[in-house]
Amino acid sequence: MTDNELRELVAKMAVSQAETAEQMKRTDATMDRIGIRLGNISDNNGATVEDYFFNSLGEKPELGGVQYDTIVKNFMPKSKRGQGEFDIVMFNGENLALIECKYKAHISDVEKLITKQVDSFKKLFPNYANHHFYLGIASFSFYPELEKFAKENGVAILKQKGDIVVIEADHLKAY
Repeated sequence: MTDNELRELVAKMAVSQAETAEQMKRTDATMDRIGIRLGNISDNNGATVEDYFFNSLGEKPELGGVQYDTIVKNFMPKSKRGQGEFDIVMFNGENLALIECKYKAHISDVEKLITKQVDSFKKLFPNYANHHFYLGIASFSFYPELEKFAKENGVAILKQKGDIVVIEADHLKAY
């Protein structure tokens, strides 16, 4: 290979590398946009599940036969002891229910609820440490092993039911 051929090859490779670098920048930008969209979809799915179960429990704030006086959605307290995030919390004088909401629940969600959420709540609010804590996993999708695991660990299962729909049609007109 002559010096001219080598220079020409190196020049072509430099152009090719520049084109590849430009394409990679465009690909990175596309991936960032996709990541944002997927994050938004995930957030929207989570909000939908929380709204559904919060609205359902709001009508009758009860879990396992225990009645609650107060129900709170998206409870995100901050204190000197730290910060927490709890999807649905129900209170009464001696009991507290923590409901974790997932579009599609997994065993790891129940494990986290049992091993971390209760301790986190007690750490943030030591005045509730002597309350009875009851746990629930709310989801639009369950699989048999998850239900079995939740039941074995004393965690309530909250599912959607197709015949419970609120229809507002007083304003309905024919077209």
